[in-house]
Amino acid sequence: MKTPSNASTWHAGEKLLQQKLGVADKMEAVGRRVVRDFMPDQHRAFYAQLPFIVLGSVDAEGDAWATFLEGRPGFMESPSPTVLDIRARPSAQDPAAAGMVAGAPVGLLGMELHTRRRNRMNGVLTPLADGWRVEVDQSFGNCPRYIQLRDFSFEREPQAAHVDQVEPMTSLDAAARTLIGQADTFFVASYVDLEDARQVDVSHRGGKAGFVRVNQDGSLTVPDFDGNLFFSTLGNIVLNGRAGLMFVDFDKGDVLQMTGEAELILESPEIAAFQGAERLWTFRPRKIVRRPGALALRWRFQQDAWSPNSLMTGDWQQTGQRLLAQEQGSRWRRLKVARVVQESDSIRSFHLQPDDGAGLLPALPGQHLPIRVQTAGSDKPLIRTYTLSSAPSDAHYRISVKRDGQVSQHLHAQLQEGDHIEVRAPAGDFMLDETSSRPVVLLAGGVGITPMIAMLRHMVYEGLRTQRMRPATLFYAARSKNERAFDAELAQLVAAGKGAIKVVRVLGDTTDAIEGRDFDAAGRIDMTLLARSLSFGDYEFYLCGPSPFMQSLYDGLRGYGIGDERIHAEAFGPASLTRTGAATETAQASQAAQAAPAPVPVATEAVPVFFMDSLKEARWTPGTGSLLELAEARGLEPEFSCREGHCGTCRTRLLAGAVTYPTPPQAKVGEGEVLLCCAVPAQPAEPGSGRIELAL
Repeated sequence: MKTPSNASTWHAGEKLLQQKLGVADKMEAVGRRVVRDFMPDQHRAFYAQLPFIVLGSVDAEGDAWATFLEGRPGFMESPSPTVLDIRARPSAQDPAAAGMVAGAPVGLLGMELHTRRRNRMNGVLTPLADGWRVEVDQSFGNCPRYIQLRDFSFEREPQAAHVDQVEPMTSLDAAARTLIGQADTFFVASYVDLEDARQVDVSHRGGKAGFVRVNQDGSLTVPDFDGNLFFSTLGNIVLNGRAGLMFVDFDKGDVLQMTGEAELILESPEIAAFQGAERLWTFRPRKIVRRPGALALRWRFQQDAWSPNSLMTGDWQQTGQRLLAQEQGSRWRRLKVARVVQESDSIRSFHLQPDDGAGLLPALPGQHLPIRVQTAGSDKPLIRTYTLSSAPSDAHYRISVKRDGQVSQHLHAQLQEGDHIEVRAPAGDFMLDETSSRPVVLLAGGVGITPMIAMLRHMVYEGLRTQRMRPATLFYAARSKNERAFDAELAQLVAAGKGAIKVVRVLGDTTDAIEGRDFDAAGRIDMTLLARSLSFGDYEFYLCGPSPFMQSLYDGLRGYGIGDERIHAEAFGPASLTRTGAATETAQASQAAQAAPAPVPVATEAVPVFFMDSLKEARWTPGTGSLLELAEARGLEPEFSCREGHCGTCRTRLLAGAVTYPTPPQAKVGEGEVLLCCAVPAQPAEPGSGRIELAL
């Protein structure tokens, strides 16, 4: 089936998934450019040098099967750009053979495991005396991600007569489950019936060993990672749930083939918990065939064979641990201090890992981690929040703490490797906006580098994972060279960014520092420096540092016409950034509506407050302070940290009544919640009708 020049390259299933990701228009142009009805010369030469090709076929019952055809390099040749001749036939015991008849559509995947090259082709079969001719329908290249490097050899001559052992199975036995559970690679055939033809595809899936889960009922669950956005396989599954899977024991030449039904999953807690997964799909086998030693080929895992992209993904054990951690998300939990690193004269990093069998809850880049410690001289634990300087993809939490204050001094002096510290789920509303593709400008003052390096680590990780690096420039100001943290790490991120990541180091005191080696600009970050370094295009700005630092830069950016909605800021302690401008008023109103209920007047008379969990009551009167202060006066000890509505630590369920916030908090307040530290009773509708009930 040749695609008319005015028709779309993609069918309805592929388009649906492209539209969900917002790339339909882009992929329409890409499709017309890269999907051809002929093979380019490099593809023709590539097929000729391969020792095997993966083939997908569909039998008379509509079942899809995937298989290998093998031969010494040269067993395939392309006499013309629209024809590929394959001098090999499948074994009579191969279930894919039933669908290989004259005029049948097939899918082909050429893979060179020792170089990670691969190309795809769909076509129609014509029999040859010693094999098959495939006339091209579609031909296109595929990305090399998730392919582990393997060197091949032949155990026997591929064309020699060989009778397969065939083991039909009604369900997966222990050996089959083990093969699947340890696999880092498998192959999937799928198809769709279009108006005038059937189109068959066969593709490869790869990841860490263990990325395919065998469920108790014998079905499989597979994460789908970032790819080339063609969605050939998943698009077929959307329209036609039939598919065929093949797992290969590369050491022994065993083949496990299955055909059955596949289903796409776009919403599930497991998607967020499985690192790198963007969606899931399931496969329920209906027919299963094992053919021990069916392949003449054997493969040897190369040294450093793992695909970097595979290593950036998770596995089901890690996913299960993360889901277990979610069940504990509202409770305090002890994490082990795995590593302590002195980042500068005043900043020390603590790497925290679980040792209780549960995983880490994912944190968004920029969020903070609540911790609870008992310090000398304190009669009760103290709660603080420290911004995470680790990325969501890291296998640990990292907090980087400046030695300043009672708790931070305690951490510097007392917390050692092997110790434990209590933490709660990451929180906070200052985070990288991943829905935007604008270039990012990060402005960090002092220890304000902590959320910025988390964001930068995440952008580099995601750029490498998706092969779409988001441009970012970090301006980092420190008082002196000795007080600046993360020099080596920032250099590594710049190198990994391959030109998309830039860092401008600013020092207030340049004593013993050499420009170009130790710093890039002297003084402070101001609009003059930004104007000299940026073109002031369509950027997203993120600010973190002392309040005067942030206010000055915010005002400067607004003066340059930067929209308030494109300036994101995080202050230390109480948020004190004053936003300005007409556009800001709308943004502030929107933020306030999200952060707290619509403002109502503060109560002007006494209001009874009931603490339901502790079975205590009190009377709030005007001028007596917040609900947190009222609870403390009654001997309760609610958890808190900032006391300014910034961190959300004091969030409590509001069971009855209405509250208001004289100063709107920055932390978001959900329905049925209240931030004790800055909430007071609201004016009741009728005198004497006010009553507050709190789950405390």
